[in-house]
Amino acid sequence: MSAMKPQEDADSYYRASCRYRIDARPLRGARRADVAVIGGGITGVSAALHLAERGAEVAVLEARDFGWGASGRSGGQILAGFSIDQRKLEKLVGEARARELWEHSLAALDLTRRRIAEARIECDLAENYVHAAVRESQARDLREWAEHLSARYGYELQYLEREQLREIVASELYSGGVFDRRSGHLHPLNYCLGLAQAAQRAGASLHNASAVREVRESSSETTLRTDGGSLRCGQVIYACNAYLGNLQPRLEKMIMPVGTYIIATEPLAPARADALIANRAAVADTNLVLDYYRLSADHRMLFGGRVNYSGWAPRNLERPLRRRMLRVFPQLAGARVDFAWGGKVAITRNRAPHIGSFGARNWFAHGFSGQGMSLSGYAGGLLADAVMGETARLECFRAIPHRAFPGGRALRAPALVAEMAWRRLADRFA
Repeated sequence: MSAMKPQEDADSYYRASCRYRIDARPLRGARRADVAVIGGGITGVSAALHLAERGAEVAVLEARDFGWGASGRSGGQILAGFSIDQRKLEKLVGEARARELWEHSLAALDLTRRRIAEARIECDLAENYVHAAVRESQARDLREWAEHLSARYGYELQYLEREQLREIVASELYSGGVFDRRSGHLHPLNYCLGLAQAAQRAGASLHNASAVREVRESSSETTLRTDGGSLRCGQVIYACNAYLGNLQPRLEKMIMPVGTYIIATEPLAPARADALIANRAAVADTNLVLDYYRLSADHRMLFGGRVNYSGWAPRNLERPLRRRMLRVFPQLAGARVDFAWGGKVAITRNRAPHIGSFGARNWFAHGFSGQGMSLSGYAGGLLADAVMGETARLECFRAIPHRAFPGGRALRAPALVAEMAWRRLADRFA
């Protein structure tokens, strides 16, 4: 059993069950590439794979190990749509553009499954997703949301009354829910590293332990400097998400890193696991500070939640998550917790992904706001196309209006904590 550490370097269940190892080396000396990708998560390795397949010379610079960030430690859900409610997205960009964005989210699911099949990535891909409502008011809103998607987008969801939901998720907590057959879940680290290996096979150069310390732009090229070398390139893709830091201040102010945490129980007897979630769906509730959970391929309960907006990691990670898990499934009172880990995701103010470009040679994708497992890989493909001069698919994402978080680096976290506390209070009495 791993030590229970709140630090991001704590052993996760995903790391313990990882099937892949990447043959990467730190950048050494002076090198050149057509395209440099900064960040070795799903966005970055997907962009590298798309570019290498099209004959570009591409190098990926990862500060730690490939899949070290959210791509290798998340809840693993692959979902239709975005973290922003589709009805709110319509108000932001108009119905026509919102419809185009919705279709992109479905294309992202298709791409995820296609890449897994093509590269034969062993990542425990599973179907089904349930969105569950704790209160009656949330259940009514879920029903309206499902009806809206059916009427406007032709996307069929099954609304579940309390007892219907109880047949799938063995919890007395929920008032109703929505069943989505097209969404699902997977092992995020194996998926990310499987994509990385595919990119490497296609000709991409992968460099770990190669944090970019300096970016220098001239009229004709960009030079990235690491501790061990330098890379000259024609174009740069920033795929750092919550770990961008101050590498590009114009991008950093548009996102906020927030912490999220997961525990994994001991392996359960298969019948016991099936009795908890009958169809092995991934599940998430509708609360502002939501719980999300699913069963692993080896029958563990993976239970996540307790989003942290303050930037401070909790001292005892297992205890509050176990308490939340038992609120949903008191049947697990005797189950041992084998792993507890956390990490950061990047959110935007409107919870829509932030994808686009700045200058003539710089591209970025981040701020998936907790729903990036399929969207990030798709965004990597969008950016690869844009680098090759094909920007049509990118335009609708550029049309999403984004605003910087207020307060600058020093005050934006306290301001967001205060806002979330108010929203939680309002949500509780809604």
